[in-house]
Parts: sequence; C-alpha cells; structure tokens
Amino acid sequence: MATAAQHNGAPGPNGAEGVVEMVEANELRRRGKPADDDRAAAPLAARDGADDAAAANPSVEEAFADRAVPSWREQLTVRAFVVSFFLAVLFSFIVMKLSLTTGIIPSLNISAGLLGFFFVRIWTKAIESVGLLRQPFTRQENTVIQTCVVASYGLAFSGGFGSYLLAMSDKIAATSTEQDNAQNIKNPQLGWIIGFLFLVSFIGLFGLVPLRKIMIVDYKLTYPSGTATAYLINGFHTSQGAKLARKQVKKLATFFVLSFVWGFFQWFYTANPDECGFLYFPSLGLQAFKNRFYFDFSPTYVGAGMICSHIVNVSILLGAILSWGIMWPLIAKKKGIWFSADLADSNLHGMQGYRVFIAIALILGDGLYNFLKITILTLISLSSELKKTNASTLPISDDDGLATEAAPVSYDEERRNEFFVKDQIPWYVALGGYVVIAAISIGTVPQIFPQLKWYYILVAYIFAPVLAFCNAYGSGLTDWSLVTAYGKLAIFAFGAWAGASHGGVLAGLAACGVMMNIVGTASDLMGDFKTGYLTLASPRAMFISQVIGTAMGCVISPCVFWLFYKAFGNLGVDGSEYPAPNATIFRSIAILGVDGFSSLPKNCLTLCYVFFAAAIAVNLIRDLVPKKVSRFIPIPMAMAIPFYIGAYFAVDMFIGTVILFVWQRLDRAKADAFGPAVASGMICGDGLWVLPQSVLALAKVNPPICMKFLSRGVNDKVDAFLQTLS
Repeated sequence: MATAAQHNGAPGPNGAEGVVEMVEANELRRRGKPADDDRAAAPLAARDGADDAAAANPSVEEAFADRAVPSWREQLTVRAFVVSFFLAVLFSFIVMKLSLTTGIIPSLNISAGLLGFFFVRIWTKAIESVGLLRQPFTRQENTVIQTCVVASYGLAFSGGFGSYLLAMSDKIAATSTEQDNAQNIKNPQLGWIIGFLFLVSFIGLFGLVPLRKIMIVDYKLTYPSGTATAYLINGFHTSQGAKLARKQVKKLATFFVLSFVWGFFQWFYTANPDECGFLYFPSLGLQAFKNRFYFDFSPTYVGAGMICSHIVNVSILLGAILSWGIMWPLIAKKKGIWFSADLADSNLHGMQGYRVFIAIALILGDGLYNFLKITILTLISLSSELKKTNASTLPISDDDGLATEAAPVSYDEERRNEFFVKDQIPWYVALGGYVVIAAISIGTVPQIFPQLKWYYILVAYIFAPVLAFCNAYGSGLTDWSLVTAYGKLAIFAFGAWAGASHGGVLAGLAACGVMMNIVGTASDLMGDFKTGYLTLASPRAMFISQVIGTAMGCVISPCVFWLFYKAFGNLGVDGSEYPAPNATIFRSIAILGVDGFSSLPKNCLTLCYVFFAAAIAVNLIRDLVPKKVSRFIPIPMAMAIPFYIGAYFAVDMFIGTVILFVWQRLDRAKADAFGPAVASGMICGDGLWVLPQSVLALAKVNPPICMKFLSRGVNDKVDAFLQTLS
C-alpha cells in the first residue's frame, strides 16, 4: 500500500513522499553520492534519476548472483503467512486508530518489511540451531510477507471504517439533515461488513494483471514507494544490511515498549475518557485549548510526524492556525447573524457547517487539480511511450540504412525481466476472475444495499478498469494515489443517479466503497509487482500473497473495527476520542451530491468557492515555480485535515517533524537509518495499546483517576463549593 496516504482522506505525500525522501537520500549516500533534497522531493524526477543511477552504479543483482532464486511455490511458505497474520493484526489496529482519529495514514510499508525480516530471521535461526532448517530465508519470501501484510492492513483504510461505512450510521446521520431518513441509514454489523468486503475487495486484483508487463517492464514506471521498499528488502539480505536491520529493530522495540507503557500509564487518569487525562492537557493555555490547540502527548501522531515529509506537517499546522486560530473565532462572532444562536456547535446548519464544507471545498479543489494533472501526465506519457514503440519498429535508420540496434540492457534489467515474465498469470484467469467476481457482486451487493441497484454496480464494473489503470499509471509516475478522489466521484455520480427519494445518500456511499476498493487494490498490486520485480519475487507468488492478504484483511479489519465500535461507543462524535472526521465529510459530500447546497449556512457557499479556487491556485503555483521554491509551499489537502477536527494532532505531528529535522541536522545518516524505526516503534506501541484498552472497556474496568484541568477562577469556585459540603 503506497499509502498514506494513499489510502486517504490523505494525499500521497502524507507518507509516501516522506519515506521516499529518506530512503532515496540514504541510498544515494550509501552509494557515495550526495543526497539531493530537490531530487528526493520530486517523485516525477525519480524515473530519470533512477536510470542515471543505474548506469553509474554497481549492479545489485550481481551481489546476489551466487544465491539461487527459489521457485514461486518455495516463496510461499507457511512461516511467511503465519508472521504475516500477526503483523496484519498489529498494523490493522494502528491503521484503524488513525482512520478513526485524523484520517492520516503514514506509509507503514517499511515497518512491515522490517518486522517481517526480523521475525522470520529469528524463526530460521532457532530452527537452524537444532539442525532442522530446510529452506533459508530469502528476499523473495520477505517480499511476499510485506505484500501480504500491506494488502491486509490496507483494508483497514480502504474498507471505509473511518469514512464511507461509518458515514452510513445513524450517529453520523444525526449531525446532518438526513437524520430522519431511514433509507439513508445502515448501522454497522460485523456480518454484512465482512460479506461486503469479500464481494468488492478481490475484483480489483484481477483488473490490471494482464497489463503488469506493459507497466513494469515496457513503460518502466517508477512506483517510488514500491522501489523504496525493494531497496530496503534487498539491503536487509546483505550482511551489512542485516546488521543495520538488527539495529533498526532494536530501536523500534525500545520505542515500542516506551510507547506501550506510556499508553498504559495515561489510562489510569482517564476515568471519563471524554474529559480526563493527558489527552486534554491544556499545554498551550486554556484559551488555546478551547480552540483545540494543545499537545496531547500522543506517540502515534509524533511518530506519524517523523514519517511524513516536513512540508506535509507544516501544511497541517498552517491549516490548523488558519482555521482554529483565525477563521472559526471570527465566524463564531457572527452567531445570531449568519446562523441561529440556538444551534449547537455540532450542527451542520451552524459552526459545524463551515468547518465541514470549507474542508470539503479544499479537499475537492486539491483532488480535482491532481486528478486532471495526473490524467494529463498519464496521457502525455502514454503518447510518448507509443511514439517510442512505433519509432523502434522502423526497419532502417536515417543514417546508414542499417537496421537499428536495440538499446543495451543492463545485467540487472535483463535478470529482472527474465524472472518477471517467467511465472505468467494467464490473461484468461485474470479476465475470468474479474467476470465471475463481478457477476457474484452484481447479484449479491444489492441484497446488502437495496438502494444500490444491480445496474449501478454493472456500470461501475465496466468503467472501473479504466479508472484503475489511470490511477495505477499515475501512481507509478508520481507515487500519488487518487483513490479517494475516485470514491468521491462515485458518491456524486451514483448518488445523483439514485436521487434523494430513493436513498441516494446511502447508494452514493456504497458505490464509493465499490469504486475505492477496485481502484485502490489494483494500484496497490501494481506497486507490489514493482517491488517484486526489483527483488526477483515471482509475480505469481506476489499475486497469491496479495489474494491471501486481502482475505485476511476482509476478516481482521472488520473484527478490529467491531472491537473499537463496541468498546468506544462514541465513534464519529465530534470532540470524542475517535471523531472519525472522514465519516462526517463523506456523508456531507453525499448530501451535497443528492440535495444540493440548500442546507449550507449563510455565506458558507461563498467561502467554499474561495477555498476551492485557492486550492487549485496553490497547487498550480507549486507546479509552476522551481522545485527549490515549491518545497516550501503548503499542500492544500494537508491543510484541510485540521479544519474539522482541530489542531491538537497538528501540534503533535509538528513536534515529530521538528525532532526529525534537528536529528537530521545533527547526524543525517543516523536520522535516515533509524528515524523510520523510531517513528514506527512509537506508532506500533501506542496502536497495540488499543487492544488491552478495548478489552478493559468491554469488561467495564474503569480507570481509577480523573485528571482534569481548570482555570484559577473555576478552581476557586470548586474549592468554595467543596468547603460547603464539609
């Protein structure tokens, strides 16, 4: 999963660019070249840079020439899938927590590859010590583990638990104008969620399989996240890389334990989880706290800030300052003029309307711009590739009338091409799988969502491969997945088709789920094929691993969500521990698509137009100015995220980016090598603490202490009141 965002309400740069920056810089330094920040920050340049580097640097495959490449069956081991299962559970908790809090999902591919390497290496060492080891641990098996884990935990995001699925519930509907419309409400139930995911999550795996050679071998698409992961896996399986991996795991384990213990310590002070504890520490003052500006001591967000690129974290903080520091206090003064003074802050006809719909305007403006940009880049690149193909077929050259010679192929490329085309996945298997799964889905999904007619799904499946190709090609060029943009497009298209009187809101949200799963899984699979291409993993083994990982995710992710849903009954409630901002945003988009703009408070539409245009203008400026300037210009999509939920996580992530920035200035090599491990440990430890916390909540075991913070005046009144009781 090329993430972050990717998978998000979060744009590609949320995690992918940050990881690629670190990995590319570290790789260049390892090869004896200076790290070029402009190059690392520009994924579009990665393809040319990679070609130049390949020509000037020693062969990667020559280092592994003395090691036999196992067959595709040997790459699919029992130990690989056992380790994958436990890692999938761990990462599903992490991604689920992030989906239900901020919606920002940093790239965890590196953590999955690193932990997979570590646990299987322990396994093989233990078996080897008693003389029972039959098959050594290879980089191909490591790639299979990484693919399986990413495919599984990816469903914790693309499954819509923090977005379109939760948006169907009555709790989210209660904040909108559709709360009394029963046909637009479907509350989560474990059974239908698992069934729905099994119906829609596999079809995307078959959509683009026949094009894998064209996109990986012929067009040589970069897939920066997939390439970065392959670099790491190749490095792990060298003697020097193995030593570094052990050190990285030690760092990860240290901060994992510290983060887990810190979560356990904090729990004791949260007798009322909506008011008590370090989460509500007014670290920047009480007035700032009222405007949701505070540091909440969350290792998850600090770690996410260390993984995400600096410009993403700064953009989020700027968005928080613009919204909660300036705009919302000014709009609040218009209470009684622009909107009724009797409305609660959580009502979409009041303050909440400005927060939600202006954020939507920024997200849609950014998404539309990047959708058009990637589409144009895709068309230009495709046209260029076709011209090259046609030119290479000319029988004679203009110079001497002799047949043209093919460009020389490097040893690495020749060897990778050989193994990539060795284990074919027949086209009829891919086409047949797509047709069969589509037929089953068309017949059964309307049983789950009667508002989503069978012919809606048929139309979606007809157009989905084209959209999946566009997304996979654009992601290969830029590392920017537009899966949520296609999901929002489906909300508008199918919601308007169904109409307000026929459950258009629910139909749009369900269609969003169908489209996001097809487009997202197809793009993720192609990125994993790139990783496998660079590690000589069999495409057939990669495909099977992806299928098994997806099957795991269809069960693990709903069960993890159900644990959250039962343990924390206020999912999606504004101001709660798990506000699920994307759920409210997705439902609001569905209402806009069906009902229009009639529900917006006064002047909200005008402000939406302004911010929609501003998002397009800022993106245009970012692309027109030189790279050394554009890397300081904020990203509108990242700025939009705190508009709705507040600035607290922006403060946490900014502290994370400051820690990494200072570390890089003091020792860039160590920061690049151990920064992701430290960040992953913080995220994993805090994320895993959710499991015992949920069990304690289900068992009705409450923390013994409530730690609250009061102003001096309120504290004096409380003391005076307590004296009257004594």
